[in-house]
Amino acid sequence: MALSLAIITYNEEENIVRLLDSLIDIADEIIIVDSFSTDRTKEICTQKYPQVQFFEKKFNGYGEQKNHALNLCSHEWVLFLDADEVPDENLKRSIQKIVSSASTEFNVYKAQFNNHLGTHLIKHGGWGNVCRERLFRKEYAAYSHDKVHEFLMTYEKVGLLEGKLNHYTYKSIHHHVSKINKYSDMMAEKMFERGKKINRFKIIVSPMFEFIKVFIFKLGFLDGFPGYYIAKTMSYYTFLKYIKLREKIRLQELEKNTVK
Repeated sequence: MALSLAIITYNEEENIVRLLDSLIDIADEIIIVDSFSTDRTKEICTQKYPQVQFFEKKFNGYGEQKNHALNLCSHEWVLFLDADEVPDENLKRSIQKIVSSASTEFNVYKAQFNNHLGTHLIKHGGWGNVCRERLFRKEYAAYSHDKVHEFLMTYEKVGLLEGKLNHYTYKSIHHHVSKINKYSDMMAEKMFERGKKINRFKIIVSPMFEFIKVFIFKLGFLDGFPGYYIAKTMSYYTFLKYIKLREKIRLQELEKNTVK
């Protein structure tokens, strides 16, 4: 059987080469759906890798973008990765073994992550022992339509791949804060569309509890200062998504009062 590698990208010139070089020898088809990158992502993918099928589509949310890429895959097995994820050799062998088998125990497989923050391997604070679905038969799964925090939907039992998926999360603090701002925007929009309400107490208390949960209860302190940084930025993300939701609700109320 053949394998489709699917990736969605936006300004991934610093990550995409590392990923493609690691999988170019086992992927029979490489599908990339890009959100009109402004860096060299398109140039790198189309000029350096003739095997890549490069598509561009306006970004309307992660779920929609991933399903679009999935629909473009022509092979039965799909390996869907983010540009900052790279499988180790054990994981590559595990993928090859499953895809080449005439029959498999599962139709959907998850991979265990090694989450890296800069040069630090993070083992606690909710970042250790993370497993997510990455390899699956196309007919047995699809992504939820959530704009952010999308997930793979399947009715199948999920197997576990051997090996690890190295996740290189953020290249700098500036990059991390930019992503926090982007994700909190999208999460606030998602909650607003679903009619979620918010009050000042939750806005004040939730970030504090998030810090305590990540740093103390999930043992983030065992990762030292990087663990503290993760807890602090998770708290900041929680504050931003709720304060942005409150802003959206207040603007809606003002508009209604103006109409009256």
